[in-house]
Amino acid sequence: MYRQPLLLLLYALSIALLANACSLNASNPSTHAPMTIDTSQAKNGNHLIGETSPYLLQHAYNPVDWYPWGEEALAKAKRENKLLLISVGYSACHWCHVMEHESFEDAEVAQRMNEYFVCIKVDREERPDIDQIYMDAVQLMTRSGGWPLNCFALPDGRPFYGGTYFPKVQWMDVLQRVQDEYVNNRAKVEEYATRLTEGVQQVGLIPRNLEAPAFSADVAHETAQKWARNFDRQEGGPNRAPKFPLPNNWQFLLRYAYLNDQPEIKDQVLLTLDKMAYGGIYDQLGGGFARYSTDEYWKVPHFEKMLYDNAQLVSLYAEAYQATGDALYQQVVYETLEFVQRELTDASGAFYSALDADSDGEEGKFYVWKKEELQSILEDDFDWFSDYYNINSKGFWEHGNHILLRDQPPLKIAQKHSMTVEALEKKRLDAVAKLMKVRDQRIRPGLDDKSLTSWNALMLKGYVDAYAAFGEKAFLETALQNAQFLLDRQKREDGGLWHNYKNGTSNLNGYLEDYCFTIEAFIALYQVTFDESWLREARQLADYTIDHFYHPDNGMFYFTSDLDEALVARKFELHDNVIPASNSSMAKALFYLGHYFDQPTYLEYSTTMLNNVLDGMPDYGQGHSNWGMLLLHHLHPFYEVAVVGKKADQLRTELDHHYVPNKLLLGSKGDSNLPLLENKFVQGKTLIYVCLNKTCKLPVTTVADALEQTKN
Repeated sequence: MYRQPLLLLLYALSIALLANACSLNASNPSTHAPMTIDTSQAKNGNHLIGETSPYLLQHAYNPVDWYPWGEEALAKAKRENKLLLISVGYSACHWCHVMEHESFEDAEVAQRMNEYFVCIKVDREERPDIDQIYMDAVQLMTRSGGWPLNCFALPDGRPFYGGTYFPKVQWMDVLQRVQDEYVNNRAKVEEYATRLTEGVQQVGLIPRNLEAPAFSADVAHETAQKWARNFDRQEGGPNRAPKFPLPNNWQFLLRYAYLNDQPEIKDQVLLTLDKMAYGGIYDQLGGGFARYSTDEYWKVPHFEKMLYDNAQLVSLYAEAYQATGDALYQQVVYETLEFVQRELTDASGAFYSALDADSDGEEGKFYVWKKEELQSILEDDFDWFSDYYNINSKGFWEHGNHILLRDQPPLKIAQKHSMTVEALEKKRLDAVAKLMKVRDQRIRPGLDDKSLTSWNALMLKGYVDAYAAFGEKAFLETALQNAQFLLDRQKREDGGLWHNYKNGTSNLNGYLEDYCFTIEAFIALYQVTFDESWLREARQLADYTIDHFYHPDNGMFYFTSDLDEALVARKFELHDNVIPASNSSMAKALFYLGHYFDQPTYLEYSTTMLNNVLDGMPDYGQGHSNWGMLLLHHLHPFYEVAVVGKKADQLRTELDHHYVPNKLLLGSKGDSNLPLLENKFVQGKTLIYVCLNKTCKLPVTTVADALEQTKN
């Protein structure tokens, strides 16, 4: 690929400069700034004034004449023969806000930007398609990437130079040099833009694997063995810092360990879950996880809380509870969902996107405590509390502040302070209530109150998974409310989905992630309700996705619909990251739907997709963990468990309390037209059928007998 830009010869961008940027793949930390709008710089606002994105609105009063991405800005660039300056960020990005305060709010900088360029601001969470293209370009040029992302492009959108965070002086120099190069060496700029765009178009392309699918257990074993070399055996997670939770990584490893009798892998998963739950990355008072830890101990987070992290972590801890029965995992799920309900849920049933790291101008100020403050509030309860949450050198952070974290189980604390565990828990809950009352009086972190269909679907599935594990009806009620929101507000009359929702307005044509995550959430909702309408909705969305996203040459799905505007590249999302790749999610969804509806075409699509990525799995397990869960379905018996009869709901609930990751559930109280339920209803009986490849064993009447059949 073309990794060294021509303009790099004119302007050497230092590695130190790039290190200041927010990281794309966890290599550099980022924090948030408060979501406030400064109206002092541009009295009437710029072209962002009518947007709904909190991030774009933060820039609406910059003296920079920002435009949102759209025809108006692109036409202006072509008409005036001006370069595009495409600046991408998101509301929770600290360095995005630093660059705004240093440069975009500065009149001198703004004058130069406005004179030379058509300046476009992009919220990467609203427009991941645009972000992906220009991030690929910057990574090809500089071998690094992150946010803020600042990319210069020709009027037709072809990129030719870019970087991440630039201090003001350096940014002014870059602006001048880029403009001079365009004026004086336009032919070279256009030549490089052509080459770079070709490179961007090649990134993520994957050919169809023409070899017949041959899914071998050796691939899964090699993947796990290579992955295990990088385990942190003391603190959990990977043996490096910073540490991201990456829920789909640990979910795959948990399932792999269970299905292959690998206790060492299982122990690493549970160690990681324990350490995260005990660490500062977890809000010990209010529940919910921050985005990542800056150190190897899970102690000091960047304090922003993202919906997508907490959604997937709820699913992970709920599944771990099914596998272990560990009360800590139940506590984490309940507290995290309480946080989501309290701080990220709209009256409509929609879920908001994120909470900032900063409040009152300081990172983490909302969450940390000074020892003297805790002593004043807790009085006689301070001694045991300080042992429980490490108000000592271990929990000390900076500026006299402590991060609450744990390192001992309740039994040890109770014994030290001559209490029963039950008495300690009562005291803990009382102390938490006192501190939360005080914390609620503090200046709160900023809220990104847009609702994204994809992230809502992840949270919907989190609630469903929690209901399956614990049977808490309130979890199901919340899931159903959110699912109805998605149908009522985010699904269009043509069968497609909107991506974004805010203040009663749904907009932006949906991306593949919106469809695949919603399909998976609706399938999960069917499994805990046996309401076939959710399966029908999932199937309709899958058919729509095939019609508008599928690429027949390689058997994968584009990230964008064929109804979307044409950008300089149309991309595929293949590697799992903090969120599963949309293609891996789609492959799993089609696998499930193929079984439910006895639809060979869905199964063929899914198999082709998995076969395409198989070779890359062993050397990059972390990027193929969601794919790996699908691979496990092929390597081990995949049971179709049908529950039919009057007591179907009761037996389904009982089944869900057991850990069987290689199954799908279906059922009805009477006759059903689903292929796997046909002719299975017997009047006056409730029967459980354990089937494999549509061949069912003799029906049984108890969950214990059904579970026994899944072991044979």
